[in-house]
Amino acid sequence: MTSYDPRRGFEGEMAKSPSVEQHRSEAPSTVSCGILTISDTRTAETDSSGQLIRQQLTWRGHDVAAYEIVPDEPDRINAMIAEWSARDDIQAIITNGGTGIARRDTTYDVITRRLEKEMIGFGELFRMLSFEQIGAAAMLSRATAGVVNGTVIFCTPGSSNAVKLAMDKLIGPELAHVVHELTK
Repeated sequence: MTSYDPRRGFEGEMAKSPSVEQHRSEAPSTVSCGILTISDTRTAETDSSGQLIRQQLTWRGHDVAAYEIVPDEPDRINAMIAEWSARDDIQAIITNGGTGIARRDTTYDVITRRLEKEMIGFGELFRMLSFEQIGAAAMLSRATAGVVNGTVIFCTPGSSNAVKLAMDKLIGPELAHVVHELTK
């Protein structure tokens, strides 16, 4: 007869599957990333969200292989994602901007059409954490994540507070682990 412990699962289950900590320990120490800011108004000098992503990545020991600002035009966004996801030196793409519901917000629509696998939990967790900070307005965010051509992509809102939240609580702690999972 198989026994069940609510903390450990079914008898012997712990021995069969590695822990999250073990998975993280097997992850690469450095991930090479592309940062894509989607905005009709930002420049390299005024892109505080893109700069925040760069700071967070380098602080955690990751590399920035590419950085661009493109207008919220579906063809431009699609072209950058296609180009970067085909590059061997980019393992992850982090976008900021264009995830709301305004007419010009097209990032979510472009990216989700390209996703081979969607990480639904990223958007769910982001909105849950955002709700704690900004209340019901969190429902307006279409933050999402997934895999395009073997490259992980995280789509965050353009606000620096939203980017900080995503980087501190979600992307930063799990980026290397996610990339490791894609190489298995």
